[in-house]
Amino acid sequence: MSKLKAQISEQLKVLLVEGIHPVAKEKLTHEGYHVDLLTHAPTEDEFLKLLPDYHVLGIRSKSDINSKILKNNSHLLAIGAFCIGTNQIDLSSAVENGIPVFNAPHSNTRSVAELVICEMVALSRQLGDRNSMAHQGEWMKSAEGSREIRGKTIGIVGYGHIGSQVSVLSESLGMKVIFYDVLKKLPLGNAQSKNNLNELLAEADFVTLHVPENPSTQNMITSVELKQMKRGSYLINASRGTVVQIEDLVSALKENHLAGCAIDVFPMEPASNKEKFKSPLQGLKNVILTPHIGGSTEEAQLAIGQEVAESFRKFLKLGTTAWSVNFPQVDLLPKKNVCRVMNVHRNEPGVLSEINGYISEAKANIQAQYL
Repeated sequence: MSKLKAQISEQLKVLLVEGIHPVAKEKLTHEGYHVDLLTHAPTEDEFLKLLPDYHVLGIRSKSDINSKILKNNSHLLAIGAFCIGTNQIDLSSAVENGIPVFNAPHSNTRSVAELVICEMVALSRQLGDRNSMAHQGEWMKSAEGSREIRGKTIGIVGYGHIGSQVSVLSESLGMKVIFYDVLKKLPLGNAQSKNNLNELLAEADFVTLHVPENPSTQNMITSVELKQMKRGSYLINASRGTVVQIEDLVSALKENHLAGCAIDVFPMEPASNKEKFKSPLQGLKNVILTPHIGGSTEEAQLAIGQEVAESFRKFLKLGTTAWSVNFPQVDLLPKKNVCRVMNVHRNEPGVLSEINGYISEAKANIQAQYL
């Protein structure tokens, strides 16, 4: 009941960190909430000091919300990941402490997909190397090793929101599209599903990764998988840094088994723009390295800010948990002259009966229940 009392008795306070788009503050302030902004990712100690004063937390990908933070701040009403991934949050601990977690699964899909298309063209034409040479005064006009992407085969690993967007865009450019996903997915256009990863790797000229970070995808691409790729093919990773074994990728490039790669995510990334970035991939031929900018467009960040802020609003105002990644999906419509009570419990016998008893003793009527 302490969470409910906090919501009723005082203005809700929201903390948004890591430079979340200002539109989120605008939307939440409009709803009557007090919103504070931080541009950096707080440390564990900072969170432990800050969060007791807030009811709602919004983060991006750099913050680490572990079980200690959650256990010490079980009063939190909700957490929002203003991005797609939620691996930076201990979801099981969030459930134990009754905290729903929301994310933005749709808002940056187009931005990431466009980057992948751009990188395929850049790798095929060796644009990164040619650009660097021109800046250094070298004139390398040659067709050797430069190819069109039309007629080539792209292999998409993970056919979710982003992978399917890449599929549509690639086909529109005249490419053959094949994909592999652990779940059965409806192919878009003329895309063809492959039975396993090995089958895709052996056929694709470009392999692009769009999988979540979990135990099954950690080091999904090692020397074994790289050797199964066609000689002269390309690898693109705009998913998670732990999916590719970087040292094995370096070897495949130095041995000229792969003709190039584009990597946007890394196992270890700087915590801020002020930190130095180092990678074994630096300095290698036809290698494009970008600082985790797949979803970093003005359009995507605006849409993400709106999407997660709206999830906060609907949850806090209506009790809606749609788009929560760790709570049951309940989408409730507004109703007049009713009071909604959300109870999070461990699914133990007798809890619901006890709650109904309290409501009955208060001479109140239960209009509907959603489980």
